[in-house]
Amino acid sequence: MHRLSLQAQLSYHVVREIFIDPYKPVSSDTINKIAEALGVPVTDIIEDVPKWQAEEERRRLKSQPEDS
Repeated sequence: MHRLSLQAQLSYHVVREIFIDPYKPVSSDTINKIAEALGVPVTDIIEDVPKWQAEEERRRLKSQPEDS
């Protein structure tokens, strides 16, 4: 995560928050920076998920211990 944050020119905190909660709303600029740093098209790192499914998954992720 540290290397990605440096390559994408984003704070470590931003990258970590996305890693912890992949359904967190993120700006298109942030997505573009991450995709560019990874050397992949944006479409490789995003997916269209129904809102109900994203909310359910967010609840599940938040109920897990952070070390999982």
